[in-house]
Amino acid sequence: MGDRDLATHLVRTRALRDAPLSTVTARLSASLGVAARILPMSDDPVRTMIQTPGGRLTFQEYFVREKSLVEVTGVDYEGASTARPGPGVVDAIRSADLVVVCPSNPVTSVGPILSVAGIADALCAAAAPVVGVSPIVGGAAVSGPAAALMRARGLRVSPLGVAAAYAPWLRRLLIAPSDEAHATELERRGVEADVTDIMMPSREREIALARRVLERR
Repeated sequence: MGDRDLATHLVRTRALRDAPLSTVTARLSASLGVAARILPMSDDPVRTMIQTPGGRLTFQEYFVREKSLVEVTGVDYEGASTARPGPGVVDAIRSADLVVVCPSNPVTSVGPILSVAGIADALCAAAAPVVGVSPIVGGAAVSGPAAALMRARGLRVSPLGVAAAYAPWLRRLLIAPSDEAHATELERRGVEADVTDIMMPSREREIALARRVLERR
């Protein structure tokens, strides 16, 4: 962790003593000149817990201390049952022209958001199309421990598992050419399979993928 990261964490922790996360996030965004509006999923604490044969671990313990090497038998979201969507989250989904689910870990990045009551319902009711980019290519995660965590949640490590995690509100999923064999089954499940290069090794590829997401609605 660099000095700037450490300083940001210290400032945020101190600010959270007096204000909710949504307010603190807005202040930090403004101070850093971030033009986009960042909405935390909730002002209530939700913690991703990893179940292992040796006991429950926080995600940080699993990912950093254990280096994602221990067996995962389950994943749960502590605090989700009482958490409420953050200010503006549901309204943002309702009023969006397009909802994009980036190629993050379906279990530990997107999963906690969906665990908060009301957010998945808002996605189901969204008038805008909901588009995802698969974080799985050729049966493996592009980065991180997504494969082991998906298996622990009973999800196939493939675009089909990603679609299952985001059912029934996902309408289009961008998948790699190496996963084109899954396209027919995705379509059968009501998800448009958009086969394209989804790897982003350069800024140019990042821009090209973003354009693909935005142009084909």
